[in-house]
Amino acid sequence: MSNPSAAATLAAPSSRSFLEKLNSNWHERALQGYMLVVLAHWAEHLTQAIQIYALGWPVPESRGVLGLWYPWLVRSEALHYGYAIVMLIGLWVLRTGFTGRSRTWWMIAFWIQFWHHIEHALLQGQALVGHNLFDKPVPMSIIQLWVPRVELHLFYNTVVFIPMAIGMYFHMFPPAGEVTHGAVCSCAWKPKQKRASAARTAS
Repeated sequence: MSNPSAAATLAAPSSRSFLEKLNSNWHERALQGYMLVVLAHWAEHLTQAIQIYALGWPVPESRGVLGLWYPWLVRSEALHYGYAIVMLIGLWVLRTGFTGRSRTWWMIAFWIQFWHHIEHALLQGQALVGHNLFDKPVPMSIIQLWVPRVELHLFYNTVVFIPMAIGMYFHMFPPAGEVTHGAVCSCAWKPKQKRASAARTAS
């Protein structure tokens, strides 16, 4: 004789939508892939800063790592805007896997990135229409009027990354008494037997 509750438990994961899976049983892998992209991009900005301030390279020659072999990557406003969009979408899509304090910090990162994306949209718009704001010789974002582009976008990527990292910390090590997605998400730092016990309890 079949057990209806067991059958329902087995069927539940497959009945979830793609987004629900990304924020439950696929959440850990999705976050790992997303963070690899974020860290690689941030490393490019850090490398560019090192080339300018530690190695003394001229700014036009300081193109990070990939930019040394593919200079068009640094010059392409479309590519920079595309990354800003990908990062914004990732923050939004993966947000429901976070709860409590981790969700608060994750959404702080989202809203900072939302503004960062607006700045890149302005740059991309100027590149498309062929006219720069304030009659500047190069595309300009708003804050770039006061802060040079290299330093500004290194700052943006840093202030987005910091609350993301804090959110990830609270997601992996949830404070005592805080409700988590531990039964369906493997991100929380628990021994495997505790995860299995939590999954049995949730079912």
